[in-house]
Amino acid sequence: MIHLFYLACASAMIVGLKKLGHPRTARSGNRIAAAGVLGAIVAALVDTGILNWAIVIAGLVVGSVIGVVVALRIQMTSMPQLVSALNGLGGLASALVAAEVVTSTRLEAVTVDDGVNIVLSTLVGALAFTGSLIAFAKLQGIMPGRPILFPGQRAFNAIVALAIFGLAVWVVADGSTGAYWAMGSLALLLGILAVIPIGGADMPVVISLLNAFSGLAAAAAGFVVSNHALIIGGALVGSAGFILTIQMTEAMNRSLGNVLFSGFGAVTATADSGEQKPVNTADAVDVAITLAYADRILFVPGYGLAVAQAQHAVRDLANALEARGATVNYAIHPVAGRMPGHMNVLLAEADVPYEKLLDLEQADPQMPQTDAVLILGANDVVNPSARDDPGSPIYGMPIFNADHAKKAIVIKRSLSPGFAGIDNPLFYKENTLMYFADVKQALEEILAALEEV
Repeated sequence: MIHLFYLACASAMIVGLKKLGHPRTARSGNRIAAAGVLGAIVAALVDTGILNWAIVIAGLVVGSVIGVVVALRIQMTSMPQLVSALNGLGGLASALVAAEVVTSTRLEAVTVDDGVNIVLSTLVGALAFTGSLIAFAKLQGIMPGRPILFPGQRAFNAIVALAIFGLAVWVVADGSTGAYWAMGSLALLLGILAVIPIGGADMPVVISLLNAFSGLAAAAAGFVVSNHALIIGGALVGSAGFILTIQMTEAMNRSLGNVLFSGFGAVTATADSGEQKPVNTADAVDVAITLAYADRILFVPGYGLAVAQAQHAVRDLANALEARGATVNYAIHPVAGRMPGHMNVLLAEADVPYEKLLDLEQADPQMPQTDAVLILGANDVVNPSARDDPGSPIYGMPIFNADHAKKAIVIKRSLSPGFAGIDNPLFYKENTLMYFADVKQALEEILAALEEV
């Protein structure tokens, strides 16, 4: 009966994951998957029958309270940080499961299979934990978002990785407890070393990869404690995370190795070079007039929209333009924002219809027929250098060809470069208007001006 219940819980996780694929069913999918996880926890407790229920219930209460408070208080702009923290905690939990087995069992007495699973759970979980902490610190601004590099970094990282591999073999072959703790400590160090050379432009990929690592660690921990639901749940998270990671790298036209080891964004272009070029500046009235006479409009949201918490303002502007007869859609780049799906989540919170959210393949062909494209705090995803300049770091990255629209309007605080650290030629084109302002403030001013047009 316990195994059948585990199967039912795993099925709930799969159904929940499927429902997360569409905004209309995402909430119910989240609840179904969460119920499956809770059911698996209860089944595990009943199956073992050796735990103190008072401690377990106290842990559930404390964890639930923390989860509710965080969920209610967290701003959508901080969602990437929260995801990073949750990835890290998942990895830590898996590593602690393996560590508990090591402290309560003689390592030399375990089978080779169990030894391998203990090693994998510890290594991947520890790496995901510290790597996620660094990602959180970069996203939160606690440490610089640019790549942190030092001489001999790759060689040093390789030495640490080789030392971990050697210790792992020692643990599996000889059951050395000392080697196990040394291996775990170096895995924590490697998580830090692996993420510090990765810049803000690549954070969506890093978050996806660390999510996959936390899932793999959970699956390995499931083998350690012979828990079928944990194995299946971890495998789901791991495979989904890796698929998303591949999609992210393809959207950037880069390999995973290039993301992890190139130090992309370490050399940042200066804003001064951009300030010296002439641009067509505009104010709220200029933009309102342009939009008022446009029939087809595309909004391209970026991280600047998230920082300004302007998702409701952009929805209000879209409603006003649609009331005047315009067709308004949203062009969502796969790597817009600081984590996969960041823009979709923001706009869904503002009740923007899902049908209006167009992906790269849907939106970009519409650019030549678009009367006005409104770029809201985005930069690299509309940079023509990715198309025209073979020497650019982002050359080959699929972008929205916003310069092909009849009029491009960029709302941005300044001409400073984006996460990739390079200037954007779109800003200086003849058909581009630059409105320098906070995105939310600008949208509210445009809406007010539109009422007077």
